[in-house]
Amino acid sequence: MTGHNNLNDAPQVGGALAHLAVTDWAPRVVLLGRQGSGKGTQADRLAALYHVPHISTGEAFRAAVREGTELGRTAQVYMDRGDLVPDDVTVGVLREHLVKEAGLGSGHPGGFVLDGFPRNMSQAVALGEMTGLDVVVNLDVSTEEVLRRIAGRRVCLDCKASYNVVNDAPKVAGTCDHCGGQLVQRDDDTEEAIRRRLQLYESETAPLVDWYTEQGLLATVDASGSPDEVTERTVQAIEAARRREALR
Repeated sequence: MTGHNNLNDAPQVGGALAHLAVTDWAPRVVLLGRQGSGKGTQADRLAALYHVPHISTGEAFRAAVREGTELGRTAQVYMDRGDLVPDDVTVGVLREHLVKEAGLGSGHPGGFVLDGFPRNMSQAVALGEMTGLDVVVNLDVSTEEVLRRIAGRRVCLDCKASYNVVNDAPKVAGTCDHCGGQLVQRDDDTEEAIRRRLQLYESETAPLVDWYTEQGLLATVDASGSPDEVTERTVQAIEAARRREALR
């Protein structure tokens, strides 16, 4: 899923969400959830609502490769081979991206919405050493719903924007709203491939739910229903985290 790290490119949140009680702060948010839980869609919306960057691992890698950084060149070698990028390289790429996009280490760091990171305990520990967090939102959705959603996923061949014919369809079928490019289904969005990815998530990423719960950071949000409904629940969880922090 594509991330909007330039706020000028972030989508405008629709009028249906204009009533949301969003306070004036820049939260540091991590989104967890199975593939198909809607992390990319919700991250884009939260970034627009709170005026913070949406930081995704995919965009961080693309930026590092595009800019020709040492870590970007290293990551490209692994990606070209179809191998997983090692944790130390992934963490380094994310750190550089957070410095650039969210002012990490500047003395005046801003908020962010992290999507797709951390994926395992090693990455979670590294993130904790980089920055504090305000809330970790776990978007909870059933396997059956994930399979239904992913079967409807489409991605633009040109700008890589993501859609879903089930609950986030483009205005014109098969055509990207942003650039007019052709929308296609990913080759790895078959049911067998999806189930393999869900098994990997349960073994590597799901344990983070317990870890962040122990830290008092986790908020589990029901991610079923329409994107607007999920955004409303997620905003309520983020605002509740702020109120808890104010009471400490």
